[in-house]
Amino acid sequence: MKLLLSVHLPLLPLEALRPRWSEPGRFAVVDGGAVLAMSQATAGDGVRTGMRAGGVAAVSPDTQLLQRAPEKEEGAMAAVATALMQYTPEVCLQADFSVLLDVSASLTLFKGPRALSARVLHSIAALGYTAVLGAAPTATAAWLLAHSPRVKGVPLRRRVLSMPLLGRRLDQLPCGLVPAAAPFHDWLRDIGAQRIGALRRLPRAGLLRRTSKELLAVLDRAYGEAPELHEWITPALTFSARVETFDRVEQAEALLHGAKSLLAQLVGWLVSLQQAVRTFSLLLEHERGRAAVAPTAIEVALAEPTWHEDHLIRLLKERLAKVVLERPVIALRLEVLAVEAMLPPTDSLFPEPGGTPREYARLLELLSARLGPEHVLVLADAADYRPEVCNAWVPAGAKRARSQLEEILDGRPFWLLPKPIKLLIREQRPFYVSPLLLIEGPERLEAGWWNDQTAARDYYIAQASNATCYWIYRERVSDEARWYLHGLFA
Repeated sequence: MKLLLSVHLPLLPLEALRPRWSEPGRFAVVDGGAVLAMSQATAGDGVRTGMRAGGVAAVSPDTQLLQRAPEKEEGAMAAVATALMQYTPEVCLQADFSVLLDVSASLTLFKGPRALSARVLHSIAALGYTAVLGAAPTATAAWLLAHSPRVKGVPLRRRVLSMPLLGRRLDQLPCGLVPAAAPFHDWLRDIGAQRIGALRRLPRAGLLRRTSKELLAVLDRAYGEAPELHEWITPALTFSARVETFDRVEQAEALLHGAKSLLAQLVGWLVSLQQAVRTFSLLLEHERGRAAVAPTAIEVALAEPTWHEDHLIRLLKERLAKVVLERPVIALRLEVLAVEAMLPPTDSLFPEPGGTPREYARLLELLSARLGPEHVLVLADAADYRPEVCNAWVPAGAKRARSQLEEILDGRPFWLLPKPIKLLIREQRPFYVSPLLLIEGPERLEAGWWNDQTAARDYYIAQASNATCYWIYRERVSDEARWYLHGLFA
């Protein structure tokens, strides 16, 4: 099924300066002395689009006037387009603060048009923008539906999935929605063609003489009677995104809203390139100028590369909760330090009852972020037969390979004593709590000669009178029998 989504951002001039997650208040954006966009509170005071600055001061004296910033609007549009690439690689920009997505090949993956539309709107809300979505089999129709006005008492349908229904829905839209019809507004009103359906019923030859080729071309593309060409966005090979906090933030946890918008862009970039992030850094920028200080860097290293937004947000939330800011933060920057190829999920016929290895890795990452990496340790891989060397522990985020180590540890206790205990000898037998009976061994070990730390030992599994098993060894460096306790079996 052919389906395109047009996402319209009606408040972008304002939200590029004051996102939805910033402090509420009365704001209005002016361009050329006239109001271009305004906050809900300002609109409630009676301020309207096109009103002059003097009129705003009279109607809503508490409203703060903001000058339009086209460069920030362009950055916001690029951020939205990047974030939406997680749903389809075919994304491009449209006129009037709109982004187009061809989701025809993504419907099954995201469980249909309704669920996919809801996820798109959720992603844009995470970026801090208000969105109106139109869905149709053609891009022009989707754009018109996204811009269609609300009519009191009439249900608003902005998602049309079939061509027959699309034609009937477009016929009901006002001609004023079509930008190419604006120069002919008065003439169309005089002849009673105020809706697109009435306009299309006029003779085509006469309509062409009275209007323009562009108007007819737009209508043909909207109704699917002419092809549409799009220039899809190509993602960059590296990722770096920045967002301002708009206020001096002194608590690290208050930065989560801005960090979420950066992570949404990161996920879109990763999916578009079929990559998974291994390491990324969040830079907290402080004052500039004479009081400038270096940014505070929060580096996040993942045990398993991922591209899932929820998991990245949980990790960053835990890390931010432990950060103490010495200076206020004025901006955030997210940079990717290492990526790997995205591996497709593997479905097992008999899944492990304790969860998948990926879920285990995510648990370790979450615990490391909450408790600190020095408190969450895993067994390391050291190519050495000496137990005190190969039985080492490293932070869970460290890369490890355990196949060789597991062969070495086969038959050995999991936990070793920090320092071997020298055993007494009674009746020619090692003694610990009671005389020890050697039930398995010896395992002869001779290693460490390459660094002058030679260990020559015979290891045994010994059993006490209460059936407790110990791992002991006898040194072979002298004629005297010296026995030591090195490990305990659970």
